Amino acid sequence: MAPLYPALPLAFTDTGNAHTGAPTVVLLHSGVCDRRMWSSLLAALPPTYRGLAPDPRGFGGSTLDQDIPHDDARDVLALLDGIGVERFALVGSSYGGRVALRLAGLVPERVPALVLLCPAAPGLEETEALAALDAREEKLVAAGDLDGACALMTDTWLGPDADASVRAEVARMQRRAYQLQLAGPQGAGRTEEGGPVPLSAVTAATLVVTAAHDLPEFRALAAGLPDRLTGARETEYVDLSSSGHLPNMERPEETTLLVRDFLGRSVR
Repeated sequence: MAPLYPALPLAFTDTGNAHTGAPTVVLLHSGVCDRRMWSSLLAALPPTYRGLAPDPRGFGGSTLDQDIPHDDARDVLALLDGIGVERFALVGSSYGGRVALRLAGLVPERVPALVLLCPAAPGLEETEALAALDAREEKLVAAGDLDGACALMTDTWLGPDADASVRAEVARMQRRAYQLQLAGPQGAGRTEEGGPVPLSAVTAATLVVTAAHDLPEFRALAAGLPDRLTGARETEYVDLSSSGHLPNMERPEETTLLVRDFLGRSVR
């Protein structure tokens, strides 16, 4: 496990190349995972890139220690400032996509490219189905049935073609998040300091990816994002035919090719 950077609360994986001037790619994970979800993509990045994958507070190697809300996007920005990263591309999965959009809107001059994999974002419709899913998860966690909650999450977010090893890995990461968040102080939790950042503030070239076996609410959101990113230098949209909500884990080779190709065309 990577150590925490001094005075910063986030654990992170860093592939190196810090002294070569290599473009930095920051990977922000899904809310049911942690930075381990990026292992294959980090390994497949060309040596001309520096890959950084942080764990927000309450995930993976980052604990919840403070009795106050935190802003995940500003935490990532503080990490990047602390290690001297000025410009960076962003890759965000699900909730990590929402964090990536917020970060790209907070400092648009620093983000040349943005990849969103089945992202969450402002405007995600809170349907009865999603509310029921949240309620069922909360009930299982409150009852101490973390096995049941992890099974619910893997069944919900992974497509039918995800193999047993992927399901087991997602369950391990989700369990770790439950344990950290249950152990956190009463006032810990997420916030968006200063409120949401308008999507029009994002100027990065943006690739939006969705998947055929994702939940309909997320598919609809992703399909509409290119038209909402009115300030983006360019936008592209890809719909994967055989994946659920976590395409880089379910279809790693296909997703890696998409990400590498887009970064190669968009990061200078």
